[in-house]
Amino acid sequence: MSDAIAEHDSAQMTHRQKIEALVGLLLGMFVAFLSSTVVSIALPEIIKGLHGTTDQYTWIVTATLLASTATTPIWGKFSDLMSKKLLVQISLTVFTLGSVLAGMSQSAGMLIAFRAVQGIGLGGLQALVIIVIASMFSPRERGRYQGPIAAVMSIATVGGPLLGGIITDTSWLGWRWTFYVCVPLAIIALVVIQRTLNVPTIRKPGVSIDYLGATLIAGGVVVLLIWVTLAGKSFAWASGTSVLLAGLGAILLILAVLAEGKLLNRFLPNFLKVHDPLIPLHLFRDRTTTLATLASVAVGVALFGSAVFLGQYFQLGRGYSPTIAGLLTLPMVGGSLIFATVSGGLITKFGRWKIFLVTGGILMTIGFALLATINGHTNMLLVGLFLFILGAGMGMTMQNLILPVQNAAPAESLGVATSTVTFFRSLGGAAGVSVLGAVLATHVKDLTVSGLTAMGHALVPSLGAPGAMAKVAACGKLLSAGIAGDLPSDCAAVQQTAFGDGVPTIFLIAAVMSALALVAIAFIKEVGLKTLTPLEEQQQAAEAMAGLSPEESPEVVAAEGLMAAGVAKRHQTDSAAEVTRG
Repeated sequence: MSDAIAEHDSAQMTHRQKIEALVGLLLGMFVAFLSSTVVSIALPEIIKGLHGTTDQYTWIVTATLLASTATTPIWGKFSDLMSKKLLVQISLTVFTLGSVLAGMSQSAGMLIAFRAVQGIGLGGLQALVIIVIASMFSPRERGRYQGPIAAVMSIATVGGPLLGGIITDTSWLGWRWTFYVCVPLAIIALVVIQRTLNVPTIRKPGVSIDYLGATLIAGGVVVLLIWVTLAGKSFAWASGTSVLLAGLGAILLILAVLAEGKLLNRFLPNFLKVHDPLIPLHLFRDRTTTLATLASVAVGVALFGSAVFLGQYFQLGRGYSPTIAGLLTLPMVGGSLIFATVSGGLITKFGRWKIFLVTGGILMTIGFALLATINGHTNMLLVGLFLFILGAGMGMTMQNLILPVQNAAPAESLGVATSTVTFFRSLGGAAGVSVLGAVLATHVKDLTVSGLTAMGHALVPSLGAPGAMAKVAACGKLLSAGIAGDLPSDCAAVQQTAFGDGVPTIFLIAAVMSALALVAIAFIKEVGLKTLTPLEEQQQAAEAMAGLSPEESPEVVAAEGLMAAGVAKRHQTDSAAEVTRG
């Protein structure tokens, strides 16, 4: 800490300025998460409008997840090296540019490329907003604002499909506005942040950018996510292509670990040597960071993976319109909003956080387990109750999980510690979407085959056995793309049953992942929340050092302490000897 320095953009922020800046940051966060979910409802219409394929349907989502996940730790590291305000503005600008270009796309390939641009900006926003808020408020005070933060995330994550449904169902707007709608909000956030945000950059002198680590981490993550996305669709899981991609991704990540541990430096030229790792491995010596990271991966798989398929359950499994499907997610939004706000306020009041994380993990697990019992005919009031329970768990867990990590991190490592947890949560979400998507596609295909086979008496006489299988393949292709409007009448009932009974399987897997997250949370040791901001910590340490005389320097004090301990030990030995002689 004593080596850290603080670089100010200007005068220190007042409390009013902090609140005004918080509004701009929350707006930026809202835009980031809204962009991820508002498009999900419109995907069937987007594929139809751009004449895309089933594989491209998946990549429209995956491209953003890949780019955001791979760049999150890079943004976090930059936040420890340069102006956080400038980085937030850059990420918002990149995101806005990607949104405009995505809305102007003329083909599915163009859209996928511009969604990746969106993802780069999204990766910055996901990490930087949390980092900047942590820079402005102490961990104890931060609990008060965890409610609004988690509420914004939940409303955007779950309310996005509602907005996407309204846009898609409005003839004079169309699917392109699912990309354009975020642009005005991003511009407003830029203006507010420019006028109000002013946080220092706390860093150590002589640090450098870890280009090798960034390349290896991003490359390894992208290759592995491409593997889990395409395996089972474009090639078999046990194929040579699958082995090649899995092996390449594993090798890149192993090299990344060796590079971040500085074990490769002796073999590298000077310009590639790692002096300041992108993800310092020493962070994981802290039990809190390690367990929170493991919990974040599990939470990411459960929440992000299942949220993508919730809209498919309502639309394709129950036959509701996009707008109604969005409205049906409101119980989850309400549960998240209420419990995030209440738990955040109580954390600030009492300074205790673990009870809320544990309770949230329990509610999440119960919520997903209950959703795993539904099918295509479950009473919607019961589904709404299950979603409310899940939302309550989300509100208490999602954002509060970062708090103990930030509380344990030194001021100069706040950015990288926060982005590390965010990175692994995003990684879990990206992998969850891909893997759960593959599981759902296989399960729905099996249910489709079973359903059409049961109708065989109506299909086989007119089509013959080969014709019946062709019908299965045709229906399966349309079903996997979610193009309900193009289904033949004899496939419609099969489609609804397959998705209505198939999607709950995803919730069962999410329940298992939530339970694993709960176990990790249970083993995190609760430490009292600090009452100083990172800058105040650094200033207090500097003042304490400045107030010491040369004789009171840390080295002299330490040496005197050792000498005193030695004298005391000898005194105890002499006393014991006298007692023995006596």
